[in-house]
Amino acid sequence: MTESPRPSASPRPSPPARRLRPLPALLVAAILAAVAVGAWLQFGERQALDTVYTAGRDDPDRVDISATIQRVDAAGREMVLRVLVTPRGALAEAGGISPAEGLTVQTSATTRGDLAFKAHQRIATTDVPVALTGGSITDYPFDAYEAAVEFGATAGGERVPVRVTLSNNDVLFSAAADASTSQDVAVLDVGLARSNSVLLFAVFMMLAMWALAVSVLIGGWYLVTRRKGLTWPALGWMAATLFALAAFRNTAPGAPPIGCLLDYIAFLWAETVIAFCLITVVISGIRAEPPVPVPAADGESPAP
Repeated sequence: MTESPRPSASPRPSPPARRLRPLPALLVAAILAAVAVGAWLQFGERQALDTVYTAGRDDPDRVDISATIQRVDAAGREMVLRVLVTPRGALAEAGGISPAEGLTVQTSATTRGDLAFKAHQRIATTDVPVALTGGSITDYPFDAYEAAVEFGATAGGERVPVRVTLSNNDVLFSAAADASTSQDVAVLDVGLARSNSVLLFAVFMMLAMWALAVSVLIGGWYLVTRRKGLTWPALGWMAATLFALAAFRNTAPGAPPIGCLLDYIAFLWAETVIAFCLITVVISGIRAEPPVPVPAADGESPAP
């Protein structure tokens, strides 16, 4: 009798360890890529902070004005400049520490008053508030503002040339300026917008809020459709997410007020979805809970 041919052995499936071998390499590559992108973004912001805008004239006898943006208060619509005035040439004494004559620095109409320095007295830095125009903080994190900065100077009652340099120290805002000079007056039209780090973090916050809201929605749908009853760990997670989102929203850089674009795009909707899911799961869980048997009295049969 002829033997029947044996069936060919099916190939063995590869063990899970072999299939997971590329995973560590992909994780390392993703981490390196994220670090490289972060370093590139930080380098770009550092370059933006190191940028100096210059306006005015380079005459030997002039007044140098170094203005640095210390803080931008979007809610108060105000920008604070730290101003250092240094006379040069025949206008200065002791290498620019004090003016040879009474020195007055005129500023723009959006600035609170002019700066006056007495002759032969040391000049110190001064914080000058400047009003912001345009934009609204309710557009956070995409709000942008403008500020007109002008500087002129008189020494001994006569107009003298000025040279203004402007830099930015506020890491929450990026600044760009158009510089010009008109009749010995240095003019800087400053544009302010949220920095890239603030934009990225705000967008991440909005995505995270929606992701948490969708997670709670899926969990609530599962509990309701499967009639799980009052599942206390799930209810605790939903309630914790509801209150944690409020604390998470308050960590937004720049402390935007309630009612900004961030709230209308993500926060208020996420809170509404989570609260609705929590209430729905509680009501559905109460209905799905089995009735509690009533203990029977002595000599009586237990109630069905």
